[in-house]
Amino acid sequence: MANLKAIHEQAAHSGESSRANIRSIWKEFSSVVKIGIVNSNLITAFTGLWLALYFMGEGFLENLHIVFFTLFGSALVIAGSCSINNFIDRDIDQFMERTKTRPTVTGTMEAKRVLWLGIIFITVGTLSLLMTTVTAAIVGLIGAITYIFLYTMWSKRNYTLNTVVGSISGAVPPVIGWTAVDPDFHVVPLVLFLIMFIWQPPHFLALAMKRCEEYRAAGIPMLPVVHGFAMTKRQIVVWVACLLPLPFYLFSLGVPFLTVATLLNVGWLALGLYGFKMKDDLKWAKWMFIYSLNYLTILFVAMVIATLW
Repeated sequence: MANLKAIHEQAAHSGESSRANIRSIWKEFSSVVKIGIVNSNLITAFTGLWLALYFMGEGFLENLHIVFFTLFGSALVIAGSCSINNFIDRDIDQFMERTKTRPTVTGTMEAKRVLWLGIIFITVGTLSLLMTTVTAAIVGLIGAITYIFLYTMWSKRNYTLNTVVGSISGAVPPVIGWTAVDPDFHVVPLVLFLIMFIWQPPHFLALAMKRCEEYRAAGIPMLPVVHGFAMTKRQIVVWVACLLPLPFYLFSLGVPFLTVATLLNVGWLALGLYGFKMKDDLKWAKWMFIYSLNYLTILFVAMVIATLW
């Protein structure tokens, strides 16, 4: 009986150890591919695809293969781009609290493996997008090239406009989703691109204010590091104001959507303007950052819901 009990205890311990290893591997993998960025971008990619099906009069269930190849391909291209970003930035990530525990910094994942993981993911992801349309694959590659070369390798370390340059790649996913269904030009994917492009500067500048000293230590010329909080707050408000007219180009989604979108924009702008009265800039930046996350989710989910009415 004692031997049997010992065997059961050993098996239980072995099982717990295996689960712990799996959790550890998943945590490291999630950090390398930036799973949060992948998930949020998949929401916008799906919305672009969904709206294309809606406006083209195509059924969702009849095009599940396109849905799969689009989301699978988009996820891999984004994850691959983030992996290469981690590979390149491993020298500066060690100076920032939120990035210093990444596997590329701690050494728990070999840098070359992370690089090859990124290359393989982008390659397979592009092939997956080619199963939909050539345009979708090209748009995906444009996003990856912009993020890796124009943002990570060039502007991020040299110019305060790095946030604007990086916004190009972040605005690509809904266009990938649309062009996977309809490769021809349409005003809707253009508006989706502009919404995502304009949303990103106030979102990331608020984050940059929160992490200002970390960016300073890493030598990254973010706007609040170079020009201070006052200039950053003014630019954030201007960017948010630029979002106001965009939902009206999607008037065909109906009055309920326009109402929700306008309330979201006015609320964000009001919060932004209130920042000029607040003395605690970091608290305001935290509010703006949280609002931006909720804004994006609610707005894009509302687009989908609007088509169901």
